[in-house]
Amino acid sequence: MERAAFRVSGFLSIAVMLVLAAVGVATVVPVLDQPEADLRVTAVAVGYALLAAVVATGFTVVNPNEAQVVQFFGRYVGSIRAAGLHWTWPFTVRKKITLRVRNFETARLKVSDADGNPVEIAAVVVWRVVDTARAAFAVDDHVEYVAVQSEAAVRHLATSYPYEAHDSGRASLRDSAVVSDELTSELRERVELAGVEVLESRTTHLAYAPEIAQAMLARQQANAIVAARYKIVEGAVGMVSNALDRLSEEEVVELDEERRAQMVSNLLVVLCGDRAAQPVVNAGTLYG
Repeated sequence: MERAAFRVSGFLSIAVMLVLAAVGVATVVPVLDQPEADLRVTAVAVGYALLAAVVATGFTVVNPNEAQVVQFFGRYVGSIRAAGLHWTWPFTVRKKITLRVRNFETARLKVSDADGNPVEIAAVVVWRVVDTARAAFAVDDHVEYVAVQSEAAVRHLATSYPYEAHDSGRASLRDSAVVSDELTSELRERVELAGVEVLESRTTHLAYAPEIAQAMLARQQANAIVAARYKIVEGAVGMVSNALDRLSEEEVVELDEERRAQMVSNLLVVLCGDRAAQPVVNAGTLYG
């Protein structure tokens, strides 16, 4: 698990180094006129040079929205998240890990939906690192890990739902809200090991595979025509019933069963036909 690494301000460390250098100079200057001055000066200079070289290995710069994972001879000693110049343990190795929000868009994957129909699907995943220790050590490459798990989750999701639901109570891949919520939930479980948080995921492409696209389009058109005809017939029956009731209530005309049936037939033909009706007017019998 991630923990904070030891650190102090880098500017404070530089100030301490300058003070030590001043102390060293103040120590050396009084003995410059002594016989062994050259040896002492050389020893002090070498000592301070070695000390400065050791201390310099502890300086590190952290950029905004970035963290550094600190290792001391292979051992994880913590992470630095605060932006700025810092000084930490010397001889440590620091690995940079970005904390910025990132997004990954899968390729168009060809899979079979719950009904066995081949479909093409793609999704975009928005994520960020929340645990730098897991991102650095739990997986080999957390960016590639998110990409692979995203494609696996999209494939699993596509096989769990049909492209379109023929039952009103059944969810489908076209229900974007349901699909996005389930995809996000599954991805969060998959990438938690890598210290990654999935913020959002949505499908960006959804279509039947080219080899069945025309057949599925024809089926959709047929379903639309049937649904439209059903609504037309339903409305026409209501209109005919209302017309017959009005004629009877207002005593406009008395219709026997035969003429009533003929009138119903004519009205349904007019109301349900897909072309404009052309009535035939009975002008009576002509005698020569």
